[in-house]
Amino acid sequence: MTVALSFTHRFQPGHTPGAAPLLLLHGTGGDENDLLPLGATLSPGAALLSPRGQVLEHGMPRFFRRLAEGVFDEDDVRRRALELGAFIDAARQHYGIEAPLAVGYSNGANIAAALLLLQPEALTGAVLFRAMVPLAQPPAARLARRPVLMLSGLADSIVPASNSAKLCTQLTEAGADVTHTTLPAGHQLSQADIALARDWIAGLPQAIAA
Repeated sequence: MTVALSFTHRFQPGHTPGAAPLLLLHGTGGDENDLLPLGATLSPGAALLSPRGQVLEHGMPRFFRRLAEGVFDEDDVRRRALELGAFIDAARQHYGIEAPLAVGYSNGANIAAALLLLQPEALTGAVLFRAMVPLAQPPAARLARRPVLMLSGLADSIVPASNSAKLCTQLTEAGADVTHTTLPAGHQLSQADIALARDWIAGLPQAIAA
């Protein structure tokens, strides 16, 4: 189902009472369809909201510009994160859903982390697969123990361990309740990632998933 909001997107209504809506944020080169099967696996019956990134890099959709591999245009990160926050607010009103739990992979995880730090009220928490620090000097944020699951890859050639550790520290210092696990995997998702994320979402307090 697609409507004329600010992002091209897909929406699938939920049918499980108490399941938090999931905001699905794809990686570089993905689109609004990529993570729908993952979302349905992670939280069966949850509403799914999946936007397409509005930046093109060599024809591949992304959520913000980068200057080189691992080097982000931070002014663009800030602008695009706030645009995403405005889209979430409009989509919530249009579809009648609560604030979502972000599920982001790679570039999608990075924009989700930026949104947590720039506009905490937009999300109830996040699952961040292979995330990097999106902002070297983030603003002071009050995340009020929002739950965040970070899943990193031990053999990830794109995200250094020191970088994911710094993001974990940034989110923790902002008040998030962060669980950070490093798996024996590369940058791609593994079955272990999916199982851990599914169990983590299932274990969220009902107050978060309402």
